[in-house]
Amino acid sequence: MPFDSSLIGTAVGPFEEEVDPGWTMAYAAGIGDLSPAYVDSLRSGALVAHPLFAVCLVRKAMAELDRRLRDSGLRPEEAVRRVHATHDMTVHRLVRPPTRVWVQATLIAAEPKAPGTYAVTRYEVCASNDERLATIYWGQIYRRVELVGGVSRTADPNAIPRPTRWDGHPRAEFGISIAGGLAQVYAACSRQLNAVNIHTDTSVAKQAELPAPILMGTATAALSISKIITAEAGGDPRRVFRIYARFGAMVAMPSEITLRIISRERSDGGSVLFFETLSADGGRAIRDGVVWLRS
Repeated sequence: MPFDSSLIGTAVGPFEEEVDPGWTMAYAAGIGDLSPAYVDSLRSGALVAHPLFAVCLVRKAMAELDRRLRDSGLRPEEAVRRVHATHDMTVHRLVRPPTRVWVQATLIAAEPKAPGTYAVTRYEVCASNDERLATIYWGQIYRRVELVGGVSRTADPNAIPRPTRWDGHPRAEFGISIAGGLAQVYAACSRQLNAVNIHTDTSVAKQAELPAPILMGTATAALSISKIITAEAGGDPRRVFRIYARFGAMVAMPSEITLRIISRERSDGGSVLFFETLSADGGRAIRDGVVWLRS
């Protein structure tokens, strides 16, 4: 069955989550980032979560939206062909465990693309006092799924800048080792509701027409952001304000990927870093990557 654009505007939630220090520490350990801010409260004063941690909090809302899509007629074999395509995340404040958060989600856009239907969901993650912690625009491609009803939008994400001073030479490059089984570790440390998926299970990956399980885009992004924080933000994750990534080439396990920091430019109140992350065969696992840093 096609993807029905009349679903745009569907909102679900709020969904409550209790975030304990064990969860945020496990997430950091799962991506191999043992920075004191994440795991050592004696040195850091108070633990904070990794900037990408908020992706762990959207699972209940995502599962409910998936149920709504299935009820609309999207078949299981179509739903399994969904891949994470774009990720635009504003970090209003890092999550500080222990804490209680609420998550609301709205399906805000759908349009046809060459591979299938591109759909965007906005997730709002808030603290108990209604303070916003993160706003995430999560774009997905439903491969070979037709869109019916035409392009539909209730909102548009913010524009993404491009480097203005790129001379063809990267500012820096870093190798990142991807262990076999990293996706299973990442799923467990993220506390995913359904850890049997195209990233962890060979049969599900085959159903999705993938050669083998591949690393999650959010894991690739988290590994990249950790390197950027160390190299460009003095090791302080609190400086990360916004992250954008467009996912492309698959990341195999095990393999070696490369983070390439293209350039750094001034912006209002801080800096903008442009980056890409290359798969082992040179494909761009993350393209058009941007990280905004506070001063």
